[in-house]
Amino acid sequence: MDSSLLPSRIACLQPSATVILNDIGQLGRVVACTKYCADVVPGVADGMRKILADSWTADAAEIIAARPDLVIASAPYQEKAVVEILKAGIRFLGLAPKDLADIYIDIATIAGIVGRADRGERVIHGMQERIAQVRAKTAGSARPRVFCEEWGKPVIASQAWVAELIDAAGGKFVAEPGRQVSPEEIVKQDPDIVIAAWCGAGDRVPLEKIVGDRG
Repeated sequence: MDSSLLPSRIACLQPSATVILNDIGQLGRVVACTKYCADVVPGVADGMRKILADSWTADAAEIIAARPDLVIASAPYQEKAVVEILKAGIRFLGLAPKDLADIYIDIATIAGIVGRADRGERVIHGMQERIAQVRAKTAGSARPRVFCEEWGKPVIASQAWVAELIDAAGGKFVAEPGRQVSPEEIVKQDPDIVIAAWCGAGDRVPLEKIVGDRG
């Protein structure tokens, strides 16, 4: 592919996209990203990149000011901001993975866009290999009942790819992935383990309240 057609200035509003670009050796193309990206790829917090808000609260003018030729975001994102980005003539890649297959496609897509499909294939193969290794270690073991939530106000069960990882790790996911559930429903499911994986909340997750509400 003609290298002049490849994006050279990427704004990442999604930490996973920044991780992917880092893993395929293309972090140098990232000119703007979120503070959450810096949490998982510390190398972006070197003062050389503009720090933006996340996909949901991002300001279109702020993104455009970084002069990206590609913006990568993940659902949910503000439709108004997307419209403004597209009006400015900037390419927009919106991701919304549900299961592991979707994640592998996203990796392949991002790697292909920057002309490193080969590196993307290696990353995907490495992930699949590690998951298979974990699955082999947990085969035949007791399977604790696990509830994992991606948000708590309202309570939303984590997506299918999380349920797949829990299954590989030897657990049994006890909710319908991606669905809003009540604390009462969770108590009724009687999970052995509750994981609070609130998106972007970090240490602000109210663990004591969760322990009480989830029984």
